[in-house]
Amino acid sequence: MAIEHNGIAGPYFEYDGLPALHAVDKDLPLLHPYAPVTPGRYVTPGGGRLTIRPAEMRAHIRITLDHLGCPAQLTDEKNAAFKRLALAAEGYCVQSGCRHRAAYAEGVFRIFEVRNGSIALAAFVRAALAVELGDFAPADRLVQEVEALAGPVRREGEGDRGSGG
Repeated sequence: MAIEHNGIAGPYFEYDGLPALHAVDKDLPLLHPYAPVTPGRYVTPGGGRLTIRPAEMRAHIRITLDHLGCPAQLTDEKNAAFKRLALAAEGYCVQSGCRHRAAYAEGVFRIFEVRNGSIALAAFVRAALAVELGDFAPADRLVQEVEALAGPVRREGEGDRGSGG
């Protein structure tokens, strides 16, 4: 059923009780937090669109999360947790000699890059889904793991902000 949506151009469609989706996203599979994680495009339990694909830097996987501006996903707490998740991935890159900044863009369209062989893809995606639903513990655990291995990761306000891609 098509519905009206204020803001981004529509039409938008209802999807299994989640926030309205754009017409091009209405046939995407729903990603269950404990299902196998494979490259592809999904609808998340919080109504976002998650894409997993190889990154331009061959040693990385790019994960994008788009919420079409849903205010529930743009809180300061969630932005900070998503930033910690990006910094955890960056910590493994630094430990491996890869010197790029955390691939992260705050807000509506979040971009992450995870080095192959560092954080398990399923663990990273599950942490992102947990943040989306308001549980910050999995992201904090990933930060603690990388800090135990490679030392402190940058904190908010330290150095340059993460790149948008």
